Amino acid sequence: MTGTDELLVDRQDGIVTVTLNRPERKNAVTPSMWAALLDTFNAIAASDTDRVVVVTGAGGDFCSGADLGAPDATDGHGLARMRRIGAACLALHNLPQPTIAKVPGVAVGAGMNMALACDLVVASTAARFSEIFARRGLSVDFGGSWLLPRRVGMQRAKELLLLADIVDAAEADRLGLVNRVVEPAELDGFVDDWARRLAAGPPIALSLTKKLANNAFSTSLEQALEEEAVAQTVNFSTEDTNEAVQAFLAKREPRFRGR
Repeated sequence: MTGTDELLVDRQDGIVTVTLNRPERKNAVTPSMWAALLDTFNAIAASDTDRVVVVTGAGGDFCSGADLGAPDATDGHGLARMRRIGAACLALHNLPQPTIAKVPGVAVGAGMNMALACDLVVASTAARFSEIFARRGLSVDFGGSWLLPRRVGMQRAKELLLLADIVDAAEADRLGLVNRVVEPAELDGFVDDWARRLAAGPPIALSLTKKLANNAFSTSLEQALEEEAVAQTVNFSTEDTNEAVQAFLAKREPRFRGR
């Protein structure tokens, strides 16, 4: 276990679990935690052994957003401060590894958007989501203006952003905010299963697939086909693709090494 007292980082069998650890504040994020998140995501991106990332919160909640009451919450120039928060969002979104948000409870404001910045979102039936910014006299941040419309469409996104309603897990599932909703007692096991499956997958191919999907709304079909061709050419040059073929012929599970 590494990280800081407020941000725990655990590595096991290629799975990195990043836990926001301020349960007394529903894991509200302080400026020092934004910096720690950025450093953590950058370190994971550069790792050859980290295969999948799980982002979660301690004490039964995910994240209640930025801690506006933190002593250093308004230190420094506002634009520079917000750009540091944005850098953490971008680092999470751009991670080459698959990412899973494990949401046991509250995920609001920047906390909701942190979940949406992950590739997959698994929530417990006790989870609650809100783009709560308007209730605080603020506009959306941590990528919500970009992430949310891609999840639920523009009209639904505007409804969630402008009205700042609190959405329960069932409604979040109906809207497409989450991939799965499970009972609280099943959340850890379900996410562990997905994380193990992803960690056992071909790292290079999964990374390329993630990048292609991330680019889907900003490219033409012609460009997408060309980028797919380039990515597939890279895959065919790897040991992992050869291993997949040999495993198929031998009727065994492949052992991917990221080479």
